[in-house]
Amino acid sequence: MSNLNTLSLTDLKNHQPPYLETIYSLANGHFGIRASDPIDPSPSSGTLVNGYYETDPIVYGESAVGYAKNHQTIVNLPDLRQITVTTSTGKAFDRSTLKSSNLNFETGILSQDYVLSTDDDQSINLHLTTVIDQADQTAVALRYEFTKNSYVGKIKVTKSLQSVKDSDASDDPRKARQVKTLQFDTTVDTANEKNLVIKTVNSKLTITMAISAFSGTLTEQVFNLSQENGVATYLAGVSNIDYDQKTPVIDLSNYTFDSIAESSRQYWSNIWHSSQVEIDSDDQLTQAIRYNLFQLNQSAGRDGKTNIPAKGLSGTGYEGHYFWDTEMYLLPYFTYTDPEIARDLLDFRFNTLDDAKKQARTLGVDHGALFPWRTINGQEASAYYPAGTAQYHIDGDIAYAVNRYYEATVDNDWLIKKGFELVLETARFWVNFGHFREIDHQKRFEFAGVTGPNEYTVMVDNNYYTNRIAKHNLNLAVRLGKIVQALAPEKFEQLNVTDKELDDFFSISQAIYLPFNKDLKINAQDDSFFSKPLWPFETTPKENYPLLLHYHPLTIYRHQVAKQADTILAEFLFPEDTKKDHLKREYDYYEKITTHDSSLSRSVFSMVAARLNDYKQAYQYFMATATMDLTDLQGNTEDGLHLSNLGGSWLALTAGFAGMTQENGILHLTNNLPKQWNALTFRIRLQNNLFKVTLTHDNTNVELLEGPEAKVFISGKEHTVSTFVTEK
Repeated sequence: MSNLNTLSLTDLKNHQPPYLETIYSLANGHFGIRASDPIDPSPSSGTLVNGYYETDPIVYGESAVGYAKNHQTIVNLPDLRQITVTTSTGKAFDRSTLKSSNLNFETGILSQDYVLSTDDDQSINLHLTTVIDQADQTAVALRYEFTKNSYVGKIKVTKSLQSVKDSDASDDPRKARQVKTLQFDTTVDTANEKNLVIKTVNSKLTITMAISAFSGTLTEQVFNLSQENGVATYLAGVSNIDYDQKTPVIDLSNYTFDSIAESSRQYWSNIWHSSQVEIDSDDQLTQAIRYNLFQLNQSAGRDGKTNIPAKGLSGTGYEGHYFWDTEMYLLPYFTYTDPEIARDLLDFRFNTLDDAKKQARTLGVDHGALFPWRTINGQEASAYYPAGTAQYHIDGDIAYAVNRYYEATVDNDWLIKKGFELVLETARFWVNFGHFREIDHQKRFEFAGVTGPNEYTVMVDNNYYTNRIAKHNLNLAVRLGKIVQALAPEKFEQLNVTDKELDDFFSISQAIYLPFNKDLKINAQDDSFFSKPLWPFETTPKENYPLLLHYHPLTIYRHQVAKQADTILAEFLFPEDTKKDHLKREYDYYEKITTHDSSLSRSVFSMVAARLNDYKQAYQYFMATATMDLTDLQGNTEDGLHLSNLGGSWLALTAGFAGMTQENGILHLTNNLPKQWNALTFRIRLQNNLFKVTLTHDNTNVELLEGPEAKVFISGKEHTVSTFVTEK
């Protein structure tokens, strides 16, 4: 039986080192360390710092005005786990075998056992314990415990900061580029401490890494294993990023192994208080969900200057870029469990708003802001605009996330200072980007040359998802504008908003065209989608998925095929739009032509299937979502975790099987519990309340753990919760 709060090596089928480095990675939102072999690390081992990146020019065969100018690539920094161990005669223990690995979700402690061997098969045992500080996000503690095996004499242990090996170049667009423009300067180099200052040549960022020996020295610790066990404890640290080419300083003197372990324990205790999940009758699945949430919390930036890389801080995949994944797949979890983190993540968008305004001007839009499709510093880094910059829907995604956060918190101070401006500037973009066209004596507002979430269909007119999210964005600007006008008229005036502009927003929102196919009686992904032939699914070999790695983009673009949920995602976000029979037709059609080549896809299909009471499909899609990285379903977890999918697994539980929505800050639940489970329990924060929700096949129970009396709706029936309510 699986331990609900521990992930062990025996829980995993894939034991390849790069994969395990990802799975057992530790992070704190600022930096992450991959769980590398401490004796023989792979080229993918190392340390990743959120927001620490290098740039280099994008070389186009044929360039044009406004193309993204520079790659932005997260930097893989020296491996903090690496050590050197030798015998008394200087022979290196340069081979190692991992025997066990245990990651504790309650404490954040990673415990691993290795057998270290020399080339003549003399061996010793190593127990490595790693824990990362969660309080000020600076330090990590590593304890190496050596015991005798076939070798029983003296050993010498040395620790240093060594650059990671170069990895093989790859044509896979999901993998990161190599960074070879770093400058290293050792500023402290004593027997007990080493500080390494690292500068990026082009992006002009500076960071300091430090290691110190808590007992003994870095240069040499000698243990006689014939007499005693050897214990070598080290502290390591990563400074904040300096943007002014100064040298950051790290002071590790106030840390101990125990203090860092306690910081980690307290942090995770608080996290689970607000977000514990349990599936009665499936311990393995409960373990998988808790692992997903553990990694989600490790990955989120907490300073307003950083966000969540697509692979978190577990790997360099997608070059450490931030995408719309944050707003649509990750922020829901934080909004309803840790709203302070949600606010910090939205602050990143606000702090890059000026760059987004410049991006809109680059694309010929004179007013408003367009956020970059992929970025680290707030500027566009997508070298392929048809499936990148053309995904204008990111503006609407950000506005949707702002509204979700505001309704869940009623944070009027943040709304006035930051939130409304984000919604306003994205709304202004839509007004100036779109155009009116008269069809059959009716004027409608359209958006031309856009790419929706389905990156297998690009540069089309009137992508349904894009148009629908823009409509929401404009209506939201009107609603929030009136709130800000009433609460802070001076801010309303400062942003140069007028009643006429709000009226125009509303009028345009009402005129936005939403494509519909009369023959199929479903919403059309775009104006041209159904005029294309279907992709030849029957003759496509299984090994040719994902399609983007095996077919020319133009081959894919001329077919009806979906990489991921697109129109179906719009239906999930706006359930009020579509009646059940319409939704069923639409789901059936798009489900057949969707490859799920993107990890963002399956959770959406699970949630919509649950809404349709198709519990078999909902459960199948959910299971693939919940265990995607633990089973290496996509085949590339070694490059880093699929963070959006981790967030999607939580969404599928809460918004799918529990039918959770909020309306005006009131919790609504619909019980869609699959027959495979006896019960589902989770926790949710909404405004000033913390609820514990339990679904069984007979009842839906809501317990109020914190906060004042509150209304909830269960299966459409209103209840007032002061302590506990149940609905059969």
